[in-house]
Amino acid sequence: MAPWVNFQPWQQTPAPLGAGSFPTSCKHLFTFPCLQYLMPERYEIIDHTADIAIRTSGSNLNQAFENAAYALFDTMCDASTVRPLKVKKVEIESEDMEQLLVDWLSRLLFICDVDDMLYSEFEVTITGTTLKATMKGEKLDADRHQLKTDIKAITYHMLEVNTDTNTVQVLFDI
Repeated sequence: MAPWVNFQPWQQTPAPLGAGSFPTSCKHLFTFPCLQYLMPERYEIIDHTADIAIRTSGSNLNQAFENAAYALFDTMCDASTVRPLKVKKVEIESEDMEQLLVDWLSRLLFICDVDDMLYSEFEVTITGTTLKATMKGEKLDADRHQLKTDIKAITYHMLEVNTDTNTVQVLFDI
């Protein structure tokens, strides 16, 4: 019998999964364990020797860019602890989709550094090579947000934006 069938929502952790079961690594989406089996991950970490590379996908390119933004903040801190208390809007225009991804994530990194803001919710609309986004988050609180990794920059190494499969890949310089 599949382990999630007997899982009770009030349990702290689900039963361990065996071969052929649903994946267990959905930690980037939910803190409530029983929901882990229902949704895919927002991003995956790609092996790299010195830096952190991530790959995201979505039902469309907007969602892939949203997931890349989430991955950026989840790499710096546990993004699931960031409450959507403040709203910020940005608009970015670039020469192509790859540059748009770098500009988008670089702008987020800049806002994070200058305003001491962390974000966890993103709504992105891409038209041509223009991105309009609404982000929700809160001020960095050292008591609540445990920082994990300091990201110095968004790089062009391993950069990919695939409009056919709605996937993006980017390397964070740490």
